[in-house]
Amino acid sequence: MNSTIIKMPSSITVQSSARLHMGFFDLHGGLGRKFGSIGLSLEEPKLVIEFRTAEVLDVFGGATLPATVISKAKSIMQQLFAGLHLKHSLELNILQSIPEHAGLGSGTQLALAIGAAVSQLYGLNLTTAKIAELTGRGGRSGIGIGAFDYGGVLIDGGRASVTGNAITTPPPLLARYDFPENWRILLIIDTSQPGIHGEQERMAFTQLPVFPENLAAHLCRQVLMQAMPALVEHDLTAFGHSIQALQAHVGDYFAPAQGGRYASKLVGEVLEHLGAIGVPCFGQSSWGPTGFAIFENANEAETQMQQLKEKFSDQALNWMISSACNHGAKLIDSQDS
Repeated sequence: MNSTIIKMPSSITVQSSARLHMGFFDLHGGLGRKFGSIGLSLEEPKLVIEFRTAEVLDVFGGATLPATVISKAKSIMQQLFAGLHLKHSLELNILQSIPEHAGLGSGTQLALAIGAAVSQLYGLNLTTAKIAELTGRGGRSGIGIGAFDYGGVLIDGGRASVTGNAITTPPPLLARYDFPENWRILLIIDTSQPGIHGEQERMAFTQLPVFPENLAAHLCRQVLMQAMPALVEHDLTAFGHSIQALQAHVGDYFAPAQGGRYASKLVGEVLEHLGAIGVPCFGQSSWGPTGFAIFENANEAETQMQQLKEKFSDQALNWMISSACNHGAKLIDSQDS
């Protein structure tokens, strides 16, 4: 591949959103596919990056941006440029970022956003799936890829079994729904600890026992026959019942690796309280430590958040109310303005 630039606007901005990973529904894999998951794209927090033409590769951001985000962005750019045989001639400014290792998909969104910008700037027409392959994302879950492309509620079909040196492609997206506009998502983030990630995550999956086949079948039925129709009918109680089934069984399965049904003790106490008072839909995103709860409208979410902040006053807890993001990432180049 040559490095000729077909179209090179002076700058391009990419906006993409965090996502919730609400649970896997087939951790058994006996039918030849494993994992399969359901998730949701969020309006906040979001990632905003800006690329500009430059003489050398550089990455920077505001004073509050963690150095680890800059380091990860540089690594992703170097990986892409090497894999695509491109010249290093861009600088990246990270204007907003998604919290790292919080179960919100920050690494995948950063990789896909950078890849999409590079593809646009160099006229490569790369698909999101190809960018994910080049940057090593989406091997286990396709929710982050679906969130980048489409937003909304996303259901993927898990990863096909592979043998030998076969390339693992991202799980296929099976279904996508708009999330009800009035519903609001309360995020509860424990800032004192990261979620399981990297080598620790890989080891957890290799050391956990075989997931019961009958339980995997039960969870698949919960998604197909309850969560999906509930979204169409805007039935939060029924949707929450399905999510609670995934959260309980998958959380208990992961308990040996994460120290309990929920990774964060602080967030776990909040979620247990929500269950006790009858909130229909709540849980942990991915490996945590972020928890979530879904409410019928903004007023209900705000009222519940204020009550929770009074009851659970630990300074390590951050609270945020978000709507869903029912669209994919946005790319805006200087020629569009």
